[in-house]
Amino acid sequence: MYTMLVISVATELEEELVDCLLEIPDIEEFSSSVVYAHGHSERMTLAEQVRGRRKRLQMELILPAQSVNKVLTLLRENLGGDGVYWEQAVRNFGRFSDLT
Repeated sequence: MYTMLVISVATELEEELVDCLLEIPDIEEFSSSVVYAHGHSERMTLAEQVRGRRKRLQMELILPAQSVNKVLTLLRENLGGDGVYWEQAVRNFGRFSDLT
């Protein structure tokens, strides 16, 4: 069974995060995008609080469900605590080249 792990971190952590993810064998591919996080966070700067948003880097990874805890532990060890994550169920995962 696969899961999609979504990770949101500060944009300045992009290179470290990409390097870390590329070293994990359970992750074949991932995608990234710049997003804006909204909400009430004590971690926001005053300017971010005034704007009501915080620029973040979001990664979406498809991986075996049993690998999630290992990946999260590695990310925390390598990136620290300023990140959020969530999981989403994946009903199906494959490659076009595998279709007959």
